[in-house]
Amino acid sequence: MAATREQRLLRAFAALADTLVAGYDVVDMLQNLVDTCSDLLGASAAGVLLADGDGDLDLVVSTSEASRLVEVMQLSAYAGPCIDSYRFGRVVSVPDIRTSPSSWHDFTVRATEQGFLAIDAIPLRLRENTIGTLNLMRTQTGELSEDDMVAAQAFADVATISILHERTLARSNEVREQLQHALNSRVVIEQAKGVIAYKRSIGIEQAFELLRTYARNHQLGIAAVAKAVVEQKLEL
Repeated sequence: MAATREQRLLRAFAALADTLVAGYDVVDMLQNLVDTCSDLLGASAAGVLLADGDGDLDLVVSTSEASRLVEVMQLSAYAGPCIDSYRFGRVVSVPDIRTSPSSWHDFTVRATEQGFLAIDAIPLRLRENTIGTLNLMRTQTGELSEDDMVAAQAFADVATISILHERTLARSNEVREQLQHALNSRVVIEQAKGVIAYKRSIGIEQAFELLRTYARNHQLGIAAVAKAVVEQKLEL
C-alpha cells in the first residue's frame, strides 16, 4: 500500500531528525530537504541559500537548473524575496511574482522567464541568528496552503538546528566550517554537472537529473557522487 502524504511527511521529519547526531553531511541533508519540499509541499522547485562566515549568501542546493538560475540572479542583484527573508529573518511570500516591487526587477524577469509565478522564502533561523533561507517556487500563482507553510517552517527549523548542531551559537567555528564545506561541495556538484553535460552532449538540467538519480538509486550522497565524477572514478 502506498504511503499517505502525512506518512511521507513524518518519514521526512524522522530523516531530518537523524541528522542531529554526528556524522551527517550538510549538503546531502539540504538536498533531501529541497527534494522533499518539492515532492510534498506543492513546490515546483526549491532551493537553499546559506550564509558563509562573512554573512555572504550563496546557493548550496536546488532541485532544478531553473531554480538555480533564479537564486543566482537574486544573489547577483542582492534583491528579491530570498534576500529580504534572510535580511529581516521573516517569511516573505509572493503569491504573484509579476506584481513584485520594482526594486526586484531582475529577479522578476528571470523568475517569470523560467516559468515561476509564486515564491515563498522561509528563513533558516534560530533565535536571533539567521543563517540562510529555504525557497519554494511554484509555476502557478496563489498562496501556499496554511498546512504546507507550517510543514515548510518546521522543515526549515529542523534543518537550522541540524546545521548549528548543538542548538546554540557557542560553537561558531564549527558552524563556519560546516557552511564552508557545504559551499565547497556545491562547487564540486557544479563541476560534475558540467562534466556529464559535456560528455553526453546534454543540457545542465539533464546532467543534474542523472547525478541526482544515481545518488538516490544507490543511496549515496550527491556530493560524494559528484566528487567521483569529477575525479573520473565514475562515469554517468
